[in-house]
Amino acid sequence: MKSTSETDKNESFNLPFYVKTTILLIGIFAFVSMLYIAQDIIVPLIFSVMIAILLYPIVNFFVRMKINRVIAIIFTLFLTILITASLTAFLFNQANIFADSWPIMIEKFSDSLNEFTQWGSHYFDLNQWKVNRWVKNAKADSLTISSAEVGQTMFALGNSIIVMLLVPVYVFLLLYYKKLIIEFIHRVFVSSDQNQISKIISETKTVIQRYLAGLVIEAIIVAILNTAALFALGIEYAILLGIIGALLNVIPYIGGLVAVALPMAVALATKTSGMYALYVLGIYYIIQLIDNNLIVPLVVSSKVKINALFAIIVVFAGNALWGISGMFLSIPLLAIIKVIFDHIEPLKPWGFLLGDTMPENPIIRPIIKKIKNKIL
Repeated sequence: MKSTSETDKNESFNLPFYVKTTILLIGIFAFVSMLYIAQDIIVPLIFSVMIAILLYPIVNFFVRMKINRVIAIIFTLFLTILITASLTAFLFNQANIFADSWPIMIEKFSDSLNEFTQWGSHYFDLNQWKVNRWVKNAKADSLTISSAEVGQTMFALGNSIIVMLLVPVYVFLLLYYKKLIIEFIHRVFVSSDQNQISKIISETKTVIQRYLAGLVIEAIIVAILNTAALFALGIEYAILLGIIGALLNVIPYIGGLVAVALPMAVALATKTSGMYALYVLGIYYIIQLIDNNLIVPLVVSSKVKINALFAIIVVFAGNALWGISGMFLSIPLLAIIKVIFDHIEPLKPWGFLLGDTMPENPIIRPIIKKIKNKIL
């Protein structure tokens, strides 16, 4: 039998539900605050981990070819940086051409906007002078905001470039110390099931590799489809807009909307008829159907499925926490969290909630079974 003192000690640690909830919420708030404050350190490190996992099979291939591990890592990083720099230089070149034509496009877009306001004021019986004044004020306010924020934007961009220069260093060290890091994880959870830990590490690596490699292939295919469609319509800057659209499409659910808005705006500014903007919308919608129903299931598919509700929530949460970087990182991080939840018994219900496996209805199930038995 337990003594009275032991019973009192156990009861003293039995906190009420509202106290536990309060402590949990405070802990979550503190954790999220730390993630936000230290984002300049955490975000490049997370990107580095994912890139290192993506490049590991290439490094391993060179190692199996009897190449020194350090040289294999350096050569793999050199190829990656070379490809990335070439793509970036090409996009900057296209962007410079686009920027040279920007004033002419703005003038044409303003003419199209004036025609639209005239039509809208007549169709909806609005005062054209008030509509024009509202458009003029909106344009002036946007220009004022842009000029005021350009300095802050350039400073933030420069700071981001300096921070992102650390990514190749992080990737090299992560690839070099890969065995040390995995051994550290095993020693941290020495009291846990080591087979389970190995399985979590293996599945996490597989999820990231499949997801990121699939995204790269998807972006290439979508860029080709976008560019071919814009060339067919005769839209200017087709290559630049096609590649930007493919990169934006990587952001789930939201990037596609922005990706189609840019070529539609260019079509309105450069074409004599507004129907070209509708043609762009229709073709991009067809490309999205092909992407969602053919490319993504075949190329970006992985063993971990996240339902659309939580995917949208984490994309917005990632944007609020880390900006555009958070939007890119939100889905793979949520997939990793689901892998961990699925292998820890108390957290399995949460892993099930994040997934897209719909439970069968216990009322409908026997009816379906009877129908199948009659058919068979």
